[in-house]
This record gives sequence, structure tokens and C-alpha cells, in this order.
Amino acid sequence: MAEPTQFLLTHRHLVELIIKDAGVHDGRWMLAVSFGLAPGNFGPSEDQLSPGAVVAINQIGIQRLVGDAAAPSSLVVDAALVNPARQAEKGVHKRRKEPQS
Repeated sequence: MAEPTQFLLTHRHLVELIIKDAGVHDGRWMLAVSFGLAPGNFGPSEDQLSPGAVVAINQIGIQRLVGDAAAPSSLVVDAALVNPARQAEKGVHKRRKEPQS
């Protein structure tokens, strides 16, 4: 059987994977993408240049929705549903003490 050469993910699936990898267990999250823009002159030859721009993806991550921020449900992932905390982890977080000064 042939080896796969490409894996494509939806926005939602990518957010779910990042939530799990980062160990996030609560909150509503959506994909965040940081773009870069570089202007220039582009064309096949010096005589056929045209002004243009290149858009680059600098970073991909997730951003927490705060309050009642509205966003399309197809783009928002609830971390508590896709990566629920185990019962033992919940207890550890509650018992953790703040560092003393």
C-alpha cells in the first residue's frame, strides 16, 4: 500500500489538536493566525514587472474567547468537551498553593 504524502486538517481539528497538546482543559478557543505582508515588484522579466505583495503565515495557534464573544460555532472548540481534565488532575489544581513572598 502506498504511503500517505499529505494530511489535511480542518480549522476545528487543528484547534482540537493544539488544545490537547497544550494540556488545556477549559475555555472556548478558536484558531489564531499571524500574517506577514511584504510588498515588491513581481513578474517573469524586468519588462513585465507589476507591483504586488506576498502574504506569509508567520504563526499558527489558538486564542481563547473571553466573555460572551460571538464567533461562528464551526470555528470554536470547547476545551472541556474535547480534552476534559481527569478527576485526579482537577483535585490537584484545587489543592495547589500560591507561592509565598
